[in-house]
Amino acid sequence: MSKVIGIIGAMDDEIQMYQEHLTNARAIKHNSFTFYTGTFHKHQVVLVKSGVGKVFAAMITQYLIDKFNVSSILFTGVGGSLNKSLKVGDVVIGTDSVHHDFDAIALGFKRGQISYTNYRFFKADARLRALALKAHIDNHKIMAGRILTGDQFFTQREKKKHKYLTAELKGDCIEMEGAAVAQVCVMNKIPHLIIRTVSDQANGTAVKDYNTFKHLVAHNSFKIVHHILHNLR
Repeated sequence: MSKVIGIIGAMDDEIQMYQEHLTNARAIKHNSFTFYTGTFHKHQVVLVKSGVGKVFAAMITQYLIDKFNVSSILFTGVGGSLNKSLKVGDVVIGTDSVHHDFDAIALGFKRGQISYTNYRFFKADARLRALALKAHIDNHKIMAGRILTGDQFFTQREKKKHKYLTAELKGDCIEMEGAAVAQVCVMNKIPHLIIRTVSDQANGTAVKDYNTFKHLVAHNSFKIVHHILHNLR
């Protein structure tokens, strides 16, 4: 059976460009979700919008594995910066990811650690990460970093209140789906990579920046995935 690559974005803006580049495209409905199968750089792919948040992301990831037998999964989209060196349009290639809002510290577990397991930081696939880091985007940098995931949209007020995001968890980028995708992939032994382009700097202008730049940053994320699939053998 040919290998199939799953591509997930949380919102329409994050998957639109992929739809435009799919050949032999076919739409498959499942409940409220639409999966687009087709060819991209000679690879068979399944593209889907998951919706926002960890539950949707986990559901879609498991469905891609069970229904479409994907061999790897790429999650692409926007995120907020926690690293002061990152600007809007820069790209973070996930080295690993963690649920920043999973807190069982009172029971003796570390922040982000799944209770009664050793799961905490979910490592991305080294090969996919290496390919992504070789991509190039004019006027923006691409760096490896840690992705922090939680069901919250953080502005500067929340960032200052939750100092553990950087002091303890050493996060570079914060978003709302990545670690959920990563956890499902790790549990199923499916290679994965989370790609996040900075749409805001998690500061006082986060909401304005997010709405202003989401189209630009979706384009930058697309260029990374484009590079991966063009060079993946």
